[in-house]
Amino acid sequence: MLNEIIKKINEQQKAFKPHTPVFYVGEQLKDICTAIPEARELVNRDLDIPEMSIDKCEEKIKAFAKTHGGCAPPGEAHRIICEFYGIPQGDKQISIESTPPSPSPVSKNHVDLASFL
Repeated sequence: MLNEIIKKINEQQKAFKPHTPVFYVGEQLKDICTAIPEARELVNRDLDIPEMSIDKCEEKIKAFAKTHGGCAPPGEAHRIICEFYGIPQGDKQISIESTPPSPSPVSKNHVDLASFL
């Protein structure tokens, strides 16, 4: 089903130039459907409805940005996309914030070469 969703999104994206807001809504929706399998059936059905297209979703993001200094941060765009398509935002929500990887444990025999400088 994921391949079918990606195909539908790609088809809708063809109507827009790459690197435009609508194009990126499609990319983010692909990421959401990849990360949240439970969203796939709903999104797959919704993409067949003209009022649920990625450009209609982008209009919601644009409306948010218009009332917030012209900006819709990634987390807000994610929230709006999920609300638009009815995707639950519980535990399986995609993390928008980049979290640094946790440091790997250092072995007792570890030598930090920078300490010699």
